Amino acid sequence: MSAIKRRSKEELARRVAMDIPEGAYVNLGIGQPTLVANFIPKEREVILQSENGILGMGPAPASGDEDFDLINAGKQPVTLLNGGAFFHHADSFAMMRGGHLDICVLGAFQVSATGDLANWSTGEKGAIPAVGGAMDLAVGAKQTWVMMDLMTKTGDSKLVATCTYPLTGVACVSRIYSDLATLSCGSGGLTLIDLVEGLDVASLSTLIGLPIHVHERV
Repeated sequence: MSAIKRRSKEELARRVAMDIPEGAYVNLGIGQPTLVANFIPKEREVILQSENGILGMGPAPASGDEDFDLINAGKQPVTLLNGGAFFHHADSFAMMRGGHLDICVLGAFQVSATGDLANWSTGEKGAIPAVGGAMDLAVGAKQTWVMMDLMTKTGDSKLVATCTYPLTGVACVSRIYSDLATLSCGSGGLTLIDLVEGLDVASLSTLIGLPIHVHERV
């Protein structure tokens, strides 16, 4: 097997952006998912929502052009596209809970092969609970995608048979974008969408300790 060419955070964000369809309403979670805003094709209209009450976010501002009164849910400065709007936090959560978002892109500590999500606590003693709007997004969006490194810093797979961390949502994740592969997940387990150069399906399956189905892409 040749050297594995992992996706950088920017390459991963570009890969996620590539799959967001024209006209989609999308929430980008705190952390890596916010980078996706920088790679949405300019010719494609995608409406980005932030849970603190913004609709119509654009990419990150250029250095020196930041307006720290205009921030996303992670307190990062953002831009606003023409036609963008601000509204009350409660209205934002009504939008999230009411099924008005087509896609949310979230980070994760663990995702099970059947789509369970754990992304708000490792359950460690003294850890500060930080669920935020993750539960509302995970069950309220029409599709929940996860964007993450596939392995922890200690070499454990974040893709697991059963989550051991406190759950955010059950059977809510439909797709996993990682630095090594893109996979769909659900009641039938994991199905390969694509792999990075230098990695084969058997090696990926061994790495995460889970079977992976391979279907021909139409």
